[in-house]
Amino acid sequence: MIIEKVVGNVSTLGKRAPHVECVYLESDHLVKRIQRVVTDHGNEIGIRIKENRDLVDGDVLYMDEKNMIVISVKEDDLLTIMPTSIRQMGEIAHQLGNRHLPAQFEGNEMLVQYDYLVEELLQQLEVPYKREKRKVKKAFRHIGHSHD
Repeated sequence: MIIEKVVGNVSTLGKRAPHVECVYLESDHLVKRIQRVVTDHGNEIGIRIKENRDLVDGDVLYMDEKNMIVISVKEDDLLTIMPTSIRQMGEIAHQLGNRHLPAQFEGNEMLVQYDYLVEELLQQLEVPYKREKRKVKKAFRHIGHSHD
């Protein structure tokens, strides 16, 4: 089976099939429009998304009246940063931006993929953080630019 478009997302679908198969992906693989994957039931499928979009957690790749195949993102090793002031947020955002490190935001938390150098920086700046395994909804994406 080759999947060429996303049917919807389980968070917004009104109707669901009674049987669900999952495709477990690393968050880095959400940006790949062409890939071969295996469901948790051992079924091999090809993904070749025609539209210019990333996959996200909960995307439905296939659905009929009995079955559906859903993307489930594996947990990432993250640093969850919880600055206590706008100044602290500005300082850490500036430092991480200089390193071109992609970040995501959920509520008042900044999420970055674990890096021991960033952990040391957070300790030096006394910015509250925790290291945790956590599922992200979308891929960490670098914002392209150059220093030319």
